[in-house]
Formats: sequence, structure tokens, C-alpha cells
Amino acid sequence: MAVPIDSEPLRATPSRSAIAGFRADAAGRDDIVRATRADQDVITVLVAVVAVVVMVWIALTTDLLDSIAGTPLAPVPRILILAAGGVVVIGAVIAWLAVARRANWRRWTRLDAFARANGLMFSPSGGSPSYPGAVFGVGDSREVLEHLTSAEPPLVDYGNTRYAIGSGKNRRTKTWGFLALQLHRALPHMVLDSTANNGFLGTTGLPTGFRRDQVLELEGDFNRHFTLYCPREYERDALYVFTPDLMALLIDHAAPFDVEIVDRWLFVYSPTRFDLLDPGVHERLRRIVDTVGAKTLSRTDRYVDERVEQPGGRSIGDVAPDVVAPSGRRLRRRVPVVAVVVGVVLAALWVGWQLLDLAATLGG
Repeated sequence: MAVPIDSEPLRATPSRSAIAGFRADAAGRDDIVRATRADQDVITVLVAVVAVVVMVWIALTTDLLDSIAGTPLAPVPRILILAAGGVVVIGAVIAWLAVARRANWRRWTRLDAFARANGLMFSPSGGSPSYPGAVFGVGDSREVLEHLTSAEPPLVDYGNTRYAIGSGKNRRTKTWGFLALQLHRALPHMVLDSTANNGFLGTTGLPTGFRRDQVLELEGDFNRHFTLYCPREYERDALYVFTPDLMALLIDHAAPFDVEIVDRWLFVYSPTRFDLLDPGVHERLRRIVDTVGAKTLSRTDRYVDERVEQPGGRSIGDVAPDVVAPSGRRLRRRVPVVAVVVGVVLAALWVGWQLLDLAATLGG
């Protein structure tokens, strides 16, 4: 992806013929069907809300019309006035929805043209990919929104992903911007938690926390920008990958983002969605791929986990299995502090209840 980006399609307003051509080419595609079905769901909800509002409006306006007229209106004028008002409201909603749908098609046409001009493939919607990254296995109703994928290896995929967590009144959705780069070799699970997007008291912005005994302190000011997690006894492997020059590239180009290496993937996460109509977003992600991504690929091309037994007694210099030992495949997760506190309180209440019950028995 080292060639310059052609961002003109993002700046140009697509013609009606271009939009019609995209719609014709995209007819029947699963991602388009999924995206337009989501629009239909929104329309259904809005129509239902508008219907309720109109009925409430009719109920409230009945007395208002009578007070304005100074006398109860006859049934026919009353019905005509209320019907006209209802038609105006519903017509305005339908017009707004039509404008919104046309805006979606214009947006998708621009992004598709940009993808074609830069050797990428654009998809407006899709189910959650089977990526092993931290933000792809959380919650439910997981989906990818507007992402672009490279047509040539190494595979690069970037865009936005969304999931829902909680239930009832506490249910909410979370959207992440992401970049996925496929690596040549399997690597230990390592996470660079950006300090720039951490929460209260430095808590991680990632959906999953990791045990602090897996933190590897590095030299220089790298620790001011990232907290590096690696599996225990894989510290030397982490230093093999995160050399000073790679750390410098990470600080220069990816400091606001969290970075995760797991299996054969490098992921970059943004806690806010990427605006894919902004040429600057594509430029920044391209720089990350061409600097951080390229350096990571070159550093890991010959990586071998020495904890994996070599077949036939081969030395490390021979062809080695592309696999990581079980102890290095996944970082150990941290138990949330809230869960620990709740558990302790419940245990204390149970013990207290048992003691009271025992005291009552002995006293009796």
C-alpha cells in the first residue's frame, strides 16, 4: 500500500448516473441488502413513533380547536383539520427519510469509487468478522459498518465495528474504528494500551482488561504513551518484536490508538468511529500500515516460539512450526474490581447470616 492515495473520489460529488450505476452493480449483494434492511428497520420504527405522536396530537388538539373556535366544531371540519395536520407530519417524515436514503447511496458511491481508485474493496455493512481481536468478541448484535479491504496481500481491512452490551434500560451500543493487518507468522498475544484514551484513574479504554503482572516496562518515554502487556516469560519475545525503531514509529503514528497482536493479526483500535469520508483518516491509516505494519511484518517474518518442541529434533534455524505455545497464545484477563467487591460483599453477608443463624440456634 505504499503508493499515494487518490482521495479525489471522496471530495467529488457523485453524479446521478454514477449513483445509479453503483446501485445497479450492487443489486443483490449481501452487504447492500443488509445495509438497506437496516434502513427499513429504522423506517419502521420511525413510522410507528410518528403514528403514536399523531394520535397523541389528535387527542390534544381536539380541545385546542374547540377553544380557538370558541364553540365545539362540527365532526366534518374537525376531521378535515386533524387529517390535514396528520398528512403534513407524515409527509414531512417520509420526505426526510427519502433524503436520508439518497444521502446513504451518495455516501456509498463515493466510498466505492475511492476503493476502486486505490485497489480496495468497499462494503457498507457486514456481520462480525471472525477476527480474534479484543473488540470483535464482545457483546451481541455485532456487525461491521463501512469497511475497506485490500485486494492484494497482505490483507488489510479497516473501517468501523459495532456491538451492543447490557439489557433493558442499561443496554447501549459501542462503536470502534479498527484496522486489521494480517501477519506472516503466529505471534504471542501482546497488547499496547494507549494512555491517551484511558479512562478514570488510568483504567483501560479497551473492552477487556489484562492482569498487571503481565506489564513489561520499556526504556525511554515509551511507557508514557503505551502500556505493553505480554504473557509471562515472553518478555524476551516482546522485546524481539518491539525494537526501539518500531516503538518510535508507534509513538509517531499510532499513539492515540490501542494496538493488539494476536495469532497472525495486528489490530489498531480507535475508541471513536473513523469518518471514512475524511481523506485524512485514510492517509493516517495508510501511514500506520506503511510504517508500523511494514516494520512489524519485517520483524516477525522469522519469529519462532522456542517453547514449541521442534519436529524431528530440528534446530530453530530449520523450518519451524508456525505456532505459539499455549502459555503465550492469550493474555490472562483481569477480574473487574466491581465484580470482586460485589463478591466480597455477598460472601460477607452470607457468613454474617450463617453466624446469626448459628447464634439463634445456640441461644434457643
